[in-house]
Amino acid sequence: MKKKEKTIKNGVCLKDRIWKSRYYYLMLLPAVAYVLIFCYAPMGGLQIAFKNYKVSLGMWGSKWIGFRNFTDFFTSYSFPQLMENTFVLSFYQILIGFPIPIVIALILNELKGGFKKTTQTILYAPHFISTVVLVGVMTTMFSPSQGVINTLLEAIGMERIYFMGEPQYFRHLYVWSGVWQGMGWSAIVYLAALAGVDPALHEAADIDGATRMQKILHINLPSIMPTIIIMLILRMGQIASIGYEKVYLMQNDLNVSTAEVISTYVYKRGIINMNYSFSTAMGLFNNVINVTMLLVANKVSKKVSGSGLF
Repeated sequence: MKKKEKTIKNGVCLKDRIWKSRYYYLMLLPAVAYVLIFCYAPMGGLQIAFKNYKVSLGMWGSKWIGFRNFTDFFTSYSFPQLMENTFVLSFYQILIGFPIPIVIALILNELKGGFKKTTQTILYAPHFISTVVLVGVMTTMFSPSQGVINTLLEAIGMERIYFMGEPQYFRHLYVWSGVWQGMGWSAIVYLAALAGVDPALHEAADIDGATRMQKILHINLPSIMPTIIIMLILRMGQIASIGYEKVYLMQNDLNVSTAEVISTYVYKRGIINMNYSFSTAMGLFNNVINVTMLLVANKVSKKVSGSGLF
């Protein structure tokens, strides 16, 4: 009887809390509806990955084939190369592209006045350049016939190189152009975290005679470390998801041995050839890898540093 009364009491309290915060729930409702409609509802289409999907038969009428789409991909001759290209390119991006925005944020935080604003504008601007334009600029700059890079190489007595067609240069061009384009914009998160550092810590450090570098290493960097860890965990959760647009635009018949990644392979075989079951299966495979890496990175982070995403 007491348990029943307690349940009723808790239920009344819950209803009261919901009613008291009803306007907040109403404000939250559109966002929840958006996620349910556009994120969760389409997940029912994942069953296409286990079917031989035919547009004429529809999702429910297509034949169930189990894991055949996954088996076709895992046993294909290109599978080892695709996995190597995808993970090498992704880890290269993390190794180079992840720490640079942190360094940029720490430097910008030390600048003052109009020079800081000008520097920020210059660093943020490349983020708004479209991928097509960026690849076009790279193609022109590294052109073997009239590109400025090859003109400089020839001026110092070196031979002209077809950078965009050499497999060994593809990863470097892809990653470093991405760093140039995104480092300023990615630094915004860390700048926001640095804005929350207690000024009293810097005042105490000044009294103790700490140098600017010592304050950066012992105050600023430890203060934003939780943010760095969360951003790294999130980045690890996208380890297999390299956008196909830039890779596809930089691809050609000469560099395809290092430029073909899972996303471009799925685009060519799944979308262009209208093999929707295969593309869905590969998308599911990518997500499984990403979720696994996210969970592993979060667990390692919690064990090593004591902080994690969840």
